[in-house]
Amino acid sequence: MDRRPFIGVSTYLVDVSWSDWRGRRVALVPERYTAFVRDAGGVAVLLPPDAPERAPEVLARLDALVISGGPDMDPAYYGQPPHPLTEADAPERDHWETALVRAALASGMPLLGICRGMQLLNVVCGGSLLQHLPDVVDPDVHAGSPGAYGAHLVRPVPGTLLGDLFPETELTVPTFHHQAVDRLGDGLRVGALAPDGTIEAIEGPGFTLGVQWHPEQGEDLRVMRALVRAATAARTLPLEPLDLLASAAEAAGTAAAAPAASGTGTVTPVRVGG
Repeated sequence: MDRRPFIGVSTYLVDVSWSDWRGRRVALVPERYTAFVRDAGGVAVLLPPDAPERAPEVLARLDALVISGGPDMDPAYYGQPPHPLTEADAPERDHWETALVRAALASGMPLLGICRGMQLLNVVCGGSLLQHLPDVVDPDVHAGSPGAYGAHLVRPVPGTLLGDLFPETELTVPTFHHQAVDRLGDGLRVGALAPDGTIEAIEGPGFTLGVQWHPEQGEDLRVMRALVRAATAARTLPLEPLDLLASAAEAAGTAAAAPAASGTGTVTPVRVGG
């Protein structure tokens, strides 16, 4: 029997308490992510924040990558000051996940970004974000409520990767976000829109896909099954780098391509071909 593909899933790094332990630093991810991978036929491998230069070495042991949801990305990565309601409090994730996405794009590895992961993909490719979506659209549509996911319609764009996965005109998705794609990154295209015009999916060459909603919170496995299929195929075919300006070494790079923890500077974008 062929082994199931190994799908790397980025994790949170947070202080938590349980049993007799208080305020312990823990790398974790909601269980729905690992179940999502498992139920679609893959094996989830958790990727806690690490040194950015190690990203290519880590991905060399995997078949595909998922960048999970989470807190806001530091807007210094796309050259903006923070909005009053931006909560960018995960610098370790920003540095590590930026390196992972760059290394995945440089190698042609199948990549899925979920919520924050889609936003990070867009920024790595030179795009920017709307830092507080309720400033421009109905505030009740996308954000859900504290501790609970909301739901809204998305409309796949025909002829795209997402449109092929979801041939229906529209579908209802689980949602929880207050930021969104603004300027689209180089080499990316829109895969789905909300009725209010918010970009809900982006995609690039090969299997490079970001979705703004949280598919792991629903019962629809089509996105993850497609990633698992792409990962399985990638094991039998040589991966080809996408058309990037940055080399794999730069992509993984060191702190030169990422803002310092103080929040200054911008990330050097990569440009994907196709």
